[in-house]
Amino acid sequence: MNYDIVIIGAGTAGLTAAIYAARAGKKVLILENEGIGGQIATSPKVENYPGFSEISGMEFSDRLYEQASALGVELELDKAEKITDNGDTKTVKTEYGEFSCKAVIIATGVKHRHLGIEAEEKYMGRGVSYCAVCDGAFYKGKDVAVVGGGNSAVQSAIMLSNICNKVYLIHRRDEFRCEKKLSDEVRAIENIELVLNSTVQDLKGEGKLTTVITENKSGEVREISAEGLFVLVGQIPENAAFADIITLDDSGYIVAGEDCKTNVEGIFAAGDCRTKAIRQLTTAAADGSVAALAACNM
Repeated sequence: MNYDIVIIGAGTAGLTAAIYAARAGKKVLILENEGIGGQIATSPKVENYPGFSEISGMEFSDRLYEQASALGVELELDKAEKITDNGDTKTVKTEYGEFSCKAVIIATGVKHRHLGIEAEEKYMGRGVSYCAVCDGAFYKGKDVAVVGGGNSAVQSAIMLSNICNKVYLIHRRDEFRCEKKLSDEVRAIENIELVLNSTVQDLKGEGKLTTVITENKSGEVREISAEGLFVLVGQIPENAAFADIITLDDSGYIVAGEDCKTNVEGIFAAGDCRTKAIRQLTTAAADGSVAALAACNM
C-alpha cells in the first residue's frame, strides 16, 4: 500500500509526528510491534509535561493516539524489518507485508536494559519484572526490590511503597540520577530502604523469586527477602534493523541532529532512538513535530 509517510513506532515522538503530518493533509501509517505509547505508557505519573500537572503515562498515550486516530492516521500492529531506499520513494518491509511511501520517520524508542545475570531470565515472570505499573498490583502487601537510580526507578519505588509492605531501592552509586524532587521524596518514605553502592549478584527461590542477593563496594554480601524485583537500569535503542541503511553511533542510536535528518534523504529519526543530550517527553514531542514537517516537504 502507498502512503505519504510511514512512521515506525507509536510512542510520543511517533504519535506527535502522525498528528502533525495528518493535519498537513498527508496519508499516514504508523507501524507498532508492541503497544501504544512506548515507555511512557508504563509510567505511573507524568508531572513534567506542560499543560498537565499530573497525568498517568497510559492516559497521556491514549490521548495522543485518540487524537491521531481522529485525524485519519492508520495503525498496523506489525514489526518493521527493513527499509529500502528507492530514491523518490521508500519501501518499509514488515513481518507481514510491504508499504511504499515518500518518507519514513523512525521513532522506535528504546527497550529495557537487563541486569545480565544468569538467574534473571529464570525468574522473568516469576518475580522479575520491568514494569512496576504493569505488575506492581501483584505484590500488594509484600516485600519487593527495585534496581536503578534514574527517574523511572525512583518513581516506581515511590509508587510501590503505596501498595507493598516494604520496598528496597538498590542502586550502584551513593547518589541517585533522578530529579532532586524525586530523590528528596524517596528518602522521606518510611517503608523504602535504600541499598546504595550495591549491585544485584544473584536471585534465589523455589519456582518463584524469594531472595535478592546484593554486594556492596566493600564486598559485603546481603540477602534481601523480596518476592518481586523491578529492574529499571536503563534502556537500549531498537535500531538494529536499520543499520544497513542509516548511520548508527557506537551505542546503537541513530545519528541525527535537531533537524531529525539521517544520512539518507527522506528518512528521519525522532525521539529517544536518535543521538541527543536530553531524552524527555517534551523533546520526543518536539522531535515528532520537526520530523513530520520535514517529511511533509518531501
